[in-house]
Amino acid sequence: MTTTLSERVSQSAFDGSMLRVVLLMDLHEGTQQQFFEAYEQLRHDIASVPGHISDQLCQSFEDPSQWLITSEWESAPQYLAWVNSEHHAEQVKPLGRCARNMRPLKFTVLRETGRGYDQAARPTTARLQTTPRLGAGIVRHALTFTVKPGSERDVAAILSSYASPAARVDAHTRLCRTSLFMHGNRVVRTVEVQGDLVTALRHVSEQPEVRAVEEAINPYLEQDRNLNDPESARMFFMRAALPAVHHIAAPEPESADVQRHALFYPAKAGCGPALARFLARQDEAAAAHRGESPVRSSSIFQRDDIVVRLIDVRGPLDAEPEISSGAFGPRAAAVLARLTAGPGERARAAHHTMTLITDRRAPAQS
Repeated sequence: MTTTLSERVSQSAFDGSMLRVVLLMDLHEGTQQQFFEAYEQLRHDIASVPGHISDQLCQSFEDPSQWLITSEWESAPQYLAWVNSEHHAEQVKPLGRCARNMRPLKFTVLRETGRGYDQAARPTTARLQTTPRLGAGIVRHALTFTVKPGSERDVAAILSSYASPAARVDAHTRLCRTSLFMHGNRVVRTVEVQGDLVTALRHVSEQPEVRAVEEAINPYLEQDRNLNDPESARMFFMRAALPAVHHIAAPEPESADVQRHALFYPAKAGCGPALARFLARQDEAAAAHRGESPVRSSSIFQRDDIVVRLIDVRGPLDAEPEISSGAFGPRAAAVLARLTAGPGERARAAHHTMTLITDRRAPAQS
């Protein structure tokens, strides 16, 4: 049976589909009115954000402390541009102070049915996802932050020496793989989770061995944080989030000769979203024309102008450099250079291979 390209792409922010965002919140007792007033301010601010269509605020009729905010967006990139911005981080602070916990969920819209939707007028740029995506039940996420220049060697030693936490979180959630890379003073940690990502990340953060590592690198961070202060920790990890925006993989199981690499792309100012979209299209083009591509899977992570491509490659990384670098096909290298090189920097490489610090996989039966 032939595996189509659409079946190989299990995640993409670039297909133009509308996005439905659901934020589940459990409030501290007595903060309901404060939360409602904070939302009223936020909804006026968000109304002018490009790509925003509508939102709803819902309160549980069974438990007044449980709330739900839903919002609809013309496309995922427009939502991500807002949610990853510093402005958004400041906007949601009043909501965060009221919440015991917050759980965001993001869905692309496949179908709309019912009389209300039949009569609804949609923006001409908004569309539905055409077909369901297939996948292996794996959720991918990354965090990135910078450390003080000169501390890179010490930080790498700390991040590579801790004991791995238990992979099994609960009956439905399992931490499958954690890969950590550095380029200069930038750290990128990617995680693969089977089940619920938020539950897994909370589980990992509570493990003593992980907590000790986080405390040990605190003095080296360029952005201060206090893990004993829930608001400080929440804001740090919000700013460090590096969302996965595209994933494509070959259908066959991974073999022993496949190695993991990360490439950091220095995007020109304001070109991060366009660069991530370009790399996604390049991966799809390579998969469509080269069924035996050495790149067996590629995940693209992007936040503002930070773009990282995580690839699993069969054989040497430089065996087919055009495919490995994300510049497959005629004129692709020139486009990549325009998106990454600033004025007078045409001679610079369009990407940088990051240094692998640790790559940990959970045992098969854990």
